Amino acid sequence: MKKFIRVNMTEKAVAMNEVPEKYVSMGGRCLTSNFVNDEVKPTCHALGKNNKLIFAPGLLGGTTASQSGRLSVGAKSPLTGTIKESNTGGTFSQKMAKLGIKALVIEGMPAEDKFYVIKIDINGVTIDEAPAEIIGGCGNYQAIEVLSEKYGAKVGIALAGPAGEYRLPTANISFKDPEGHIRSAGRGGLGAVMGSKKVKALVIDDTGAPGVTIANPAEFQAAAKVFAKALLTHPVTGKALPAYGTDVLVNLLNEAGGLPARNFTGGRIDWNDKFSGETLNATITERGGEGKVSHGCHAGCIIRCSQWYPDKKGKYITSGFEYETVWALGAGAGIQDLDDIAYIDRAMDDLGVDAIDVSVAIATAVEGGLLPWNDGKAALDAVKQIAVPTPLGRIIGGGTAIVGKVCGLFRTPVVKDQAIPAYDPRSVKGIGLTYATTPMGADHTSGYCIATNILKIGGYVDPLKKEGQVELSRNLQIATAAVDSTGMCLFIALAILDIPEGFNALIDMINARYGLSLTGDDVTALGKSVLKVERAFNAAAGFTNAHDRLPEFFEYEPCPPHNVVWDFTPEEIDEVFNF
Repeated sequence: MKKFIRVNMTEKAVAMNEVPEKYVSMGGRCLTSNFVNDEVKPTCHALGKNNKLIFAPGLLGGTTASQSGRLSVGAKSPLTGTIKESNTGGTFSQKMAKLGIKALVIEGMPAEDKFYVIKIDINGVTIDEAPAEIIGGCGNYQAIEVLSEKYGAKVGIALAGPAGEYRLPTANISFKDPEGHIRSAGRGGLGAVMGSKKVKALVIDDTGAPGVTIANPAEFQAAAKVFAKALLTHPVTGKALPAYGTDVLVNLLNEAGGLPARNFTGGRIDWNDKFSGETLNATITERGGEGKVSHGCHAGCIIRCSQWYPDKKGKYITSGFEYETVWALGAGAGIQDLDDIAYIDRAMDDLGVDAIDVSVAIATAVEGGLLPWNDGKAALDAVKQIAVPTPLGRIIGGGTAIVGKVCGLFRTPVVKDQAIPAYDPRSVKGIGLTYATTPMGADHTSGYCIATNILKIGGYVDPLKKEGQVELSRNLQIATAAVDSTGMCLFIALAILDIPEGFNALIDMINARYGLSLTGDDVTALGKSVLKVERAFNAAAGFTNAHDRLPEFFEYEPCPPHNVVWDFTPEEIDEVFNF
């Protein structure tokens, strides 16, 4: 990759430069976080002119390696006020890499109230005025159709949906997947940053792209085969996820007593079979039609944890029907009809909002009296109001922290104003430490302790006890920062934690791609360096260790059925980043 592209929206100017020396060896999250730390004023308003938005494929982007199609997007978050890296599938990352683009930066903001489309191809970058029909409430599905017809059926597309246009703090950036459906860089409100730059869409066409150069092709292919075998033979990545998707976790967490219910008032429910992964699989299989039990979010995905969920007539409703969304709506807000949950999921994709934060916001709104319990139709109507937006739409689109404040609640499940996902930190203590300490705000993907606490991958640490949790969260956050820098899907960790040959093959692929001789210690050092940079940005933005805490109610409200509380001291929590 040799191109470092800057698009200045104030001047409508494009600069295509050589990659700055500091960033030559970086990719993905390592690159986005270092760039944000280097060039974004930590105390700036996230929606003001001084914030910058950066897109970067990972170190293995554009190669034939399985699971290597993830893209990192970075900026200062308007939701949390912290640094943010948000991660997505789709086609965009691979097209960037094949065109030789190390990173694309969007900076500045236009004075006029117009939205634009940035078009990238082998000839360079152009800035076009956005088609009128995709502005002002147009859903992402329709916008993808319009842009695909205008620019070509096979182009990659990144969109700021209606929520991004309105600069709501839950706005995501939505990406076209290989079949024209939607994947999202979901968390942290980066769609609002894109909307603040008046960029409605990025369109990328890799026709004629030279592709990536592999320094040692034979070694790369050999390592890629070992790596793929590890993914396919592991019982989670090779069997459970392809069959049931991430929703396989509903029954597992419910049995463990860690499935947050009724807005975190308990850890187990008796209606879990209404929306479990097993039920999801059976429903898709029975309905047939356009339904698919297993599907990849990007080319080269062999885990295939996604799916196409159809209606009763077999017509496609939504894909990437993730556990976190199903949990928040089903267990948190009591919506027991899987079809209702699917239509809400589709609406959130169409509007371009974080399906975790908005789903948790709905559950919080139920507790606060804004929405009724067990009413999927009312929840769907509230989400659709984001497109207008009505006052209720703005409140729900503002996210969980806003809903809690509007409703006068002290039981608001957020860290740094980002919604806590689908694992109760009292009964799964390792993930609680990740929620509290990750630089991103509450984020299970930053250090997925569920792997070891619940799935017993990479060993076992009892989720109900404090022993071993600090080390577990620390090590997984370090490993995750490194994985995010490669452009690999996070789920590869589920296999390589148990299969050493898979981990070695990942390092071998990087070495063969670039002609390097990295070791496992180098990968660990990479992860540590990323976390240190992110924490440095947050410190300069005014965050301290006092912000690395869970909501207070977890400390004194026991979580049934185990009746445990969050019992880590501040000193113990601070040990997570003692490295």
